[in-house]
Amino acid sequence: MPDAAFRPEPFPLRTRPEALADLRRRLRATRWPDAPHGSGWELGTDVAALRDLVHYWAEEFDWPAQEAALGALPHRRVQLGGHGVHYVHAPAAPAPDGSRALPLILSHGWPDSFWRYWKAIPLLTDPGAHGADPADAFEVVVPDMPGFGYSERPAQPMNSVQVAALWAELMTGLGHDRFVAAGGDIGSHVSRYLALDQPERVIAVHRMDAGLPWPALDPAELGPEERDWLARAAAWNAGEGAYGAMHRTKPQTAAAALTDSPAGLAAWIVEKLRAWSDLGPTGTLESVYTRDEILAGITIYWLTETIGSSMRMYHANAAIPPEQLARRVEVPSGFSLFPGDIVRPPRAWLDRVANTVRVTEPARGGHFAPFEQPELYARELRDFFRPFRQP
Repeated sequence: MPDAAFRPEPFPLRTRPEALADLRRRLRATRWPDAPHGSGWELGTDVAALRDLVHYWAEEFDWPAQEAALGALPHRRVQLGGHGVHYVHAPAAPAPDGSRALPLILSHGWPDSFWRYWKAIPLLTDPGAHGADPADAFEVVVPDMPGFGYSERPAQPMNSVQVAALWAELMTGLGHDRFVAAGGDIGSHVSRYLALDQPERVIAVHRMDAGLPWPALDPAELGPEERDWLARAAAWNAGEGAYGAMHRTKPQTAAAALTDSPAGLAAWIVEKLRAWSDLGPTGTLESVYTRDEILAGITIYWLTETIGSSMRMYHANAAIPPEQLARRVEVPSGFSLFPGDIVRPPRAWLDRVANTVRVTEPARGGHFAPFEQPELYARELRDFFRPFRQP
């Protein structure tokens, strides 16, 4: 039964006109950096591409239309542990046999919010309307982590363990003693801690990654595939991980710039969308996202002023004790390793850290697979969780 103290309220998405006017003024006043001739994306965000995006953002992007589309989802906000938490709560389409749908909580990562699952939600709640089995419907809950999206910014950064505890409280408030969980990026680790700390409640957990070895683990204990993966992860971190080092160590330095400059914010986020997505044969960002889709996610960050608070979660997660990182998930676990994602782990590592019952390698998709390839992602969840539904 729902908790009587749990009092969610509708949360309409409404932006003040003066906030949009200020955004356009800042975009039009951007002072642009120079760039070496022909550098493109090699040194970071391509300035020419960013100029084009910023011009569109200032002069053509229709945020009210995007806000209305996002707002068509059922948004709620509730107090959890002293934090105002925003979430989307999408009911399942009625099952043909009248059975109750499987409750599913989805956890996003960085640099995103509930935006990550925008396209996938209707595919999960009403599969029958999209050519799949109606019996595979989920009741979907997609919260924004504190300091992300429309959730309040916490006074002190929260780590993944703490957020998982909030999600358990959220599911209790919604009346779910048992449920399944899924996520990617930071959301993968939140889902992991949900399974670790609520094993009697989490029926099964689906993830897109499995974390890296904890500091106390001797590499000599790893198998050849795991050591090779660790070496590739180190090489990736050397070439691509500067953003993470900034987030973990000095997030306030970057926050000062990114909270003040929408062009800077776009540069910080778009570069990751391009680097971490599966761009396919064309190799272009436009092959995966429209400009409106990209700017919808970025505009949420801008209007909510959450870029700084979202980065601070890296700092909080870096302080999680090694003994927490070393815990093995015994809840049945599934992994979808999308081809365009960051340094995919080998099966040996998945078996080491979790009770792994299913591993797939979908044909397309990257770090943001629920947005890049929503049909594929929804199919992955339906297929994995099907055996765990009540008969």
